[in-house]
Formats: sequence, C-alpha cells, structure tokens
Amino acid sequence: MEYRVISADDHIDLRWLPRNLWQERLPVALRERAPCVVETEKGMHWQCEGTFWGAWAPYGSGISQWALDRAGDILKEGELRTTTPDLRLDDMDRDGVDASVLYGPTDPLKIADPELRRASYEAYNDWLIEFCAHKPERLIGAAQLSMEDPLAARDELVRLAKKGMRHFNVLAARADPPVYDASWEPFWDCAEETGLAIGFHLAVETGLNRTPAAESTNPVVARATRFAQNHPGYQLIEPIAGLIFTGALDRHPNLKLVMAESGLAWIPNFIQAMNRLLNRIRMGHEKMDGIERLPDLLPSEYFPRQIWMTFQDDFYGIKMLNILPEDKVMWASDYPHPASTWPDSQGIIEKLMEGIAPNVQKKLLFGNASALYGL
Repeated sequence: MEYRVISADDHIDLRWLPRNLWQERLPVALRERAPCVVETEKGMHWQCEGTFWGAWAPYGSGISQWALDRAGDILKEGELRTTTPDLRLDDMDRDGVDASVLYGPTDPLKIADPELRRASYEAYNDWLIEFCAHKPERLIGAAQLSMEDPLAARDELVRLAKKGMRHFNVLAARADPPVYDASWEPFWDCAEETGLAIGFHLAVETGLNRTPAAESTNPVVARATRFAQNHPGYQLIEPIAGLIFTGALDRHPNLKLVMAESGLAWIPNFIQAMNRLLNRIRMGHEKMDGIERLPDLLPSEYFPRQIWMTFQDDFYGIKMLNILPEDKVMWASDYPHPASTWPDSQGIIEKLMEGIAPNVQKKLLFGNASALYGL
C-alpha cells in the first residue's frame, strides 16, 4: 500500500469498547470478576473490583466536545463508531488518513489481582488483534501492557510479538515501579531484542477517578491555567529522564521509544535543561550522592538515536525542527479525542507544512511512522 498520511496517535477508548469484551473473553473462572459496565449517578461507567475506570457512553448519549460530535448526522444512538471497523475506516477516509496507530484506553486499567490483571490485558489485546485484522495495512494496533507488573508486560510482549503486533504501549507516567527501576530490565532486554517500538502514551484520570484541583473562580482563567500548568506532555519528563539518568538507554542502545501525544514545543527546553544538569554534575557544580554512573551521552544525543515524538496542530513545535531530530517526529490526528484535528486534518496539515521542505514533510506525515512500524 502506498501511504501519504499516517496518523501516529489515534485511540480506542473505554467509552466505546464493546461492553461485553471482558465478560466474553476472560477464562470462565474469572468472568464473575470481569471488568463490566455499571450504572452510576454520573451515567454508565466501567468498573472492576469496585474501582471505577472511566465512562462507557456510546455516541448519542449526550457526551459532548468529542471530535465526532462535529460530524453531524452520521452519529447514531448507541453506535460504537470508533470500534466498528468499517465505520472507523470511513472516518479515516473522510480525514485523508491512510493508516492509524491505535492506542488503547488512556484511563489506567486498575486491577489489583495479578491473575485477573494479566487475563484482562490479554483479552483486550486479543480483541485488538481481531479488530485490526479487518485492514491490517491501515489499522496498526498498539497493544496495552501492564504498568504494575514488568514481568507480565514482558510476557505479553513476547506473546504478541509472535502474533505480529508492531507496537506496544505502557502508561509510563503511572507505572509502579517506575519504568527505570531495575525490575523493568528484563522487559527492556526483550523490547530491544524484538526491535519493536514501545510507546509511552499520556495517561488520563477521567470520570469518577478525577480529583478536582483548586482553581480560579473565573472559568476562562481556570481553563487557561490548566492548559499552561498541566500540559499533558510533561508527565513524560520523569520516565524519559529516568531512563536516561539511570543508564537504561546506555544498556539498551537499540531500544525504540515513542512519546505519544507529547507535542513538540516544550521538548527542546526539556532537553536543554537535562543537558545543563548533566554538564553541571560532570563539572562538579552539582553534588549528587548515590550516583554510581552518569549517562554516556548528553540527553540531547539520545533523542535522535532512539526517541520518537508525535504532534497534532503544534505550530510552534514545527518551528523547532531545526532543533529536534526530524527523523523522529510523526504527525497524528488524535482521533476521536476532543483535541483531534479530525475531520479537518488536511487543512491543518497544509498550514503546518508551510515552509517545510517536501522531503521533510514526507518524513513527518508518513515516512517516519512507516519506517518505525515496518509498513
């Protein structure tokens, strides 16, 4: 297939997953405790072991501000449009997107019992494989891996690599233990050996899990403050800095990482700050007790070697391509989230690409993703 536009970050959300996904796919002995949809004061929500994950709300149920709410009369009551293959492909065609990398729920799947957790991740990933099989050259699933159990994540990576999965996701910002802890080393060994990319997508606490923060009584000021102070990409600072400063990327120089939905504009400042810190430590201007070994390279050198980034309508970020490694930057639409460029991606892309050399445009729009995922 000839690609012209690949969206490197789109979504399959809890809110529109088949409500019987886990109840039908888990082993019989676990089905009574399977994740399920229950009625709450705030509508239908996913629940597992008494913990609420996020909303289940098919289109037409009153949910507003999602990208598909811009689509007018194509929406039908109770329709799981994003998880119905033909309808999703129709939406991709409408937006001029040839292939889509599909990240799973950004709401952490909080499951305390290790057996139930393993089985639930496996059930979701098997469903994802079947979903993508409708058009495997266009639907590129990102398997969801455990953020609490590094060995379970490794085992699932091995299982799914044998089934042909091209991409994997760990909600690194919520990982416990953190992804740079020694317990993750077997996972990173395996990821490097397979040569398959590991995504760190942003994690979102939604619905009944969200804790309101103190904010201005002026709604516009409150909204602006949340945007300025809580840029979601910032949650990737600790995982990436951790992997660099603990030497994980030195031990795994062929590891491929994707900062999914990170945006671009803030990353040069992040890299500069890490470079400055490392140089100060090397010169003895910063005292760091307990550090056995410093990174072999400057943080700025790991990005062009092994860290990819995705962006949407990041006009300031695009202006920084003379700083960022252009081979590691990938456009995305973020369908069907509220911030998505769908269904106007082509117009936004045209504006974003003004002044960008044609060969660089090809890298950003499809070349880098095609190479990373072996399309």
